[in-house]
Amino acid sequence: MHAARKRIFEAMPEMAGLRRETLFPGRGDVRWGGTGDPHLQAAQEGLTAEYQSPMLADLQDWAVRQAETSGYRTVGIYAGALGFGYNTDLVEDPAPACWADLLDPRFADDIQVANPNSSGTSCTMRATMVQPMGEDEAIAYLTELHGNISAYTQSGSAPIRAAATGETAVGIVFQQDAVAQTVQGAPIATVAPCEGTDYEVGSMSIIEGGPNPDNARAWYDWALTPAAQELGATASSYQVPSNLSAATPPEAPRLEDVLLIDDDFATYGSGEVRTRLLARWDAEIGTLPQ
Repeated sequence: MHAARKRIFEAMPEMAGLRRETLFPGRGDVRWGGTGDPHLQAAQEGLTAEYQSPMLADLQDWAVRQAETSGYRTVGIYAGALGFGYNTDLVEDPAPACWADLLDPRFADDIQVANPNSSGTSCTMRATMVQPMGEDEAIAYLTELHGNISAYTQSGSAPIRAAATGETAVGIVFQQDAVAQTVQGAPIATVAPCEGTDYEVGSMSIIEGGPNPDNARAWYDWALTPAAQELGATASSYQVPSNLSAATPPEAPRLEDVLLIDDDFATYGSGEVRTRLLARWDAEIGTLPQ
């Protein structure tokens, strides 16, 4: 991957709260990457421009649905399932295989997960719990899990990096982030939780009112090509690409091998629902002592 482009990709932060002055600080044309729900919120708030790329016909169904849901103000560029990874040098049998296993007292103060105020990964985890369980049961689970959490990180991938270095036993992350640590030689095992899990549709949007709209559309179209999407694996990104003709990295967790919940992206990507659920997390979990 070209060095400058790699720096751009690696610098893309995850989107949690969306305000024009923080998300779009007066410059830039394309928002590339990050979980899809804040892209949907940006679309809902008119922060992104409508554009139907000629590449849409070449994309996976989930990528096209993302575009349709947003009124063609965003599009899916990759997908990956939520899960967790654990350090095999630190975790004895029985190995954790389910979300419920993470409540085991043996993991006290030995799990990390991102803070939903700064991480789309953690927002996806919240949606994973709320949709099948209901809000109250999900908050009850996350409250109990809090007793085993050593840190709520700012970055969604930080927990698995900590697990890779032995700073914690378990990191709750997107599965491709755990796989990346294994590929690099860390003693990390990746888990697709037995109860089912949510998945992200990493997305791309054109910023409304950006200074170079023609170039933005040209870059947008290029980013949906097989050649562009296959660059990800060269930077240790093991997501499933959205272009049907793009080669999926052999290390990438296959969505068909994961029990996925039936995510209502339109509802849980809306600003109203995201804000309400985040307020509950802040009030009922974020205030708890660690």
